[in-house]
Amino acid sequence: MIYCIDSTKKGRWHSHLCSALQEILDLPEPPHFLVPVYTATIDHWLDPRTGKIRIFAEAYPPVIRYQALLNTVFNTGDLVWQKTPWHDGLSDSMVIATYRSSFEQLWKNHDLIVRLELSESPSVDYQPLLTRQQMPPQTQPYILRLFIAGHTPNTENILQNLHELLEQYLGSPYTLKVIDVLTHPEQAEMYQVSATPTLVKFLPKPTRRIVGDMNSKERILHMLGIVNKSNYSN
Repeated sequence: MIYCIDSTKKGRWHSHLCSALQEILDLPEPPHFLVPVYTATIDHWLDPRTGKIRIFAEAYPPVIRYQALLNTVFNTGDLVWQKTPWHDGLSDSMVIATYRSSFEQLWKNHDLIVRLELSESPSVDYQPLLTRQQMPPQTQPYILRLFIAGHTPNTENILQNLHELLEQYLGSPYTLKVIDVLTHPEQAEMYQVSATPTLVKFLPKPTRRIVGDMNSKERILHMLGIVNKSNYSN
């Protein structure tokens, strides 16, 4: 378990936590794929009607059974945590399983609780709570797979261009996993990949894919849900 207390409510806490977990456990990259499944959030805000501090706490089903530990960590007594709204496909076991070989440390028992300091400022800036329905969709983490056939100069070019595009246009954390179908043909069969390169977006839903040409920035952005297809012509 790794947690932070963001007093300003302006930080990208999910990115900081994943980066810290990467460093602590020596992971190959930040494990952003954990964010939509294994996270809990607690928020304090000032109720303008009563002038009192209110608390809202929610956790995803795989985490909520640890609310006694969460209450100890955040000193919230016997606070009852709410279940974060669950959507079908949010925790795809096949998707999670693809990470196991690259993130073996996450499947081990480390008996670890770490507090990450985001800010040295002790001041608290209370702001109205945003419900999950009010949160902008770009705050949702992206889970992407790029299926290739061998590491070629063209593959390296695709990866470089894709990385630059994601860094420039995505306002959310993302995980991009590259799968070589020549080395892992079972992965191609599992995800029904019949040609390469193929880019698949698993989250946010709906699942979408691009096969073949990866040079069209607008096509990729449309697949990611960032631009509307009607705004450009092929």
